[in-house]
Amino acid sequence: MTLKNRISLLVSLLFTILFGLASTLIFILYSNFRKEEFRDRLEIKALSNIKLLVNVKRVDNQLLKIIDQNSINKLYDEKTLVFDSNYKLIYSSIDDAKINWSIDDLKYLKKNKTFFKQQGEYEVYGVFYDTKDRDFYALISATDDYGKRKLLFLRYTLIISYIFFTCVCWVVTSITVKKLMSPLSSFHQKIKNINENNLDTRVESKSNKNEIDLIANEFNFMMDRIEISYQKQKEFTAHASHELRTPLSRLTSQIENTIADSTTPVKGKTFLNTILSDVNQLTELINSLLILSKLDNKKHENTEVQRMDEILFSAIENLNRSFPDFVILFEMEENDNLDTALEIKGNKNLLEIALSNVLKNACVYSDNKQAIVKISTENDNLLISILNTGNTLTENEQKNLFQPFMRGVNSKETSGFGLGLRIVQRILTLHNAQINYSVPKENTNLFQLVFHSNF
Repeated sequence: MTLKNRISLLVSLLFTILFGLASTLIFILYSNFRKEEFRDRLEIKALSNIKLLVNVKRVDNQLLKIIDQNSINKLYDEKTLVFDSNYKLIYSSIDDAKINWSIDDLKYLKKNKTFFKQQGEYEVYGVFYDTKDRDFYALISATDDYGKRKLLFLRYTLIISYIFFTCVCWVVTSITVKKLMSPLSSFHQKIKNINENNLDTRVESKSNKNEIDLIANEFNFMMDRIEISYQKQKEFTAHASHELRTPLSRLTSQIENTIADSTTPVKGKTFLNTILSDVNQLTELINSLLILSKLDNKKHENTEVQRMDEILFSAIENLNRSFPDFVILFEMEENDNLDTALEIKGNKNLLEIALSNVLKNACVYSDNKQAIVKISTENDNLLISILNTGNTLTENEQKNLFQPFMRGVNSKETSGFGLGLRIVQRILTLHNAQINYSVPKENTNLFQLVFHSNF
C-alpha cells in the first residue's frame, strides 16, 4: 500500500471512529437527560397530588381525581397511586390504573425516599413524603412518548449524519491527501526517470518550509555532487584513453616498421607480430573506452533524419574489409510503411558504430562465417534482425549480456573485451531504441534492434 493510500485510510478511519464515539456519547447523554427530565416531571406531579391531599382540607379523593383526570396529559398517559403509612391505597387517579407494585417497593421507598424504574413501556417513579402526622407513598407511572420520539429522531439523525459525513470524509480525505502528495508523486517520477544520461535533472522546489521541498533541495544538492563525481570519472577515462592512444600509435608504427625491415630475422618478426596483435587489441580497448566516455559526457543532437538502410549498407561494406570471407545474406520486408520507418532522427556516425559492432559480433561468433540481416516493421517500429548460427548464451549470461566487460563461455577462443554490445546499447538508448537478444532455436543467436516510431 502506498503512503498516500495509507494516510488517507488512517485519517478516514480515525475520523470514522471519533465521529462514531462522539455520536454514541451524544445519544447516551441525551437519553440520560431525557430520563432525568421525565423523572423530575413525575416527581413534581407526585408531590403535587400528595400536597393537595395533605394540605388542602376541602380536596377529597373524588375532587382530586377529577382535577387529576382533567390535568392528565394524554401524551404521557399518567397514572398515580398514593398510599398511607400503613401501605393502604388512599388515592388512585384512574380506576383501571394498573401499576405493578408490592409492599417491598413501599418499604424500599421508606428507606431510600425515591426510586425510578422501567416497567414495560412505562416508567415508574416512587417518592416517600414524610409529614409530622402521617407518611405517604406515591407511585406515578407514565410513558414519555414525546421524549422518546425526540430520542428516536436524534438516533436516526446521528446514524444518517454518521454515514453521510463518513462517506464525505473518505472522499475529501482521499482528494486532499492526493493533492497534498502530488509534489511527492512528481518527485518520485523524476527520480525514477534519472539515469546516467540525464544526471543534470533536478526536482523543482517552491519554498524551504514544506518538508517535501526540503527533501527536494537535499536531493538536488546530492545530485550535484553525484553529477560532478560522475563527470570527473568519465573525464578521467576520456583523457586517459586519449593520452594512451598517442604512445600506442607510435609503438604500433615502430613495430610495423621493424617487421617491414628486411634485416629483421624471421624469429624476431614472429615475436613482433605477437606483440603487434596485443598492441592492436589494447588500442581497440582504449578506443572503445573513449567512445563510451564520449557517449556518457556528450549530449548528441539527434535532429538530422538518417536512412537506416544506407547506414546498414555502409556498416556491411566496412565489415567486409576486415572480414572478406564473411557472407551476409540481406532481406528486406515488402511493406508500404517501410520507407517511413527507415527514416530515423539521429547521429549517423554513432548509428554506424552500433550496427558495425552487432555485425562484427555475428561474424566473430558464427560457426559458418555467415549471418542473415533482415529489415522489417512491427507496429510501425523499425526492426533490424541479425541472425547467425553458433554457440548460444545461457540464461545467466543473457541477463548480463550488455554489461561492460561481460563475455560468455563461447568467447574463450575469441579475442575481445566485452565492450562492443555495451556501446551498442548506449548508442541505441540515446536514439530511443533498444537491442534484444534471443535464442529462437538450437545453436542460433538472434539480435533485434528496435527503433520506435514515436522518436
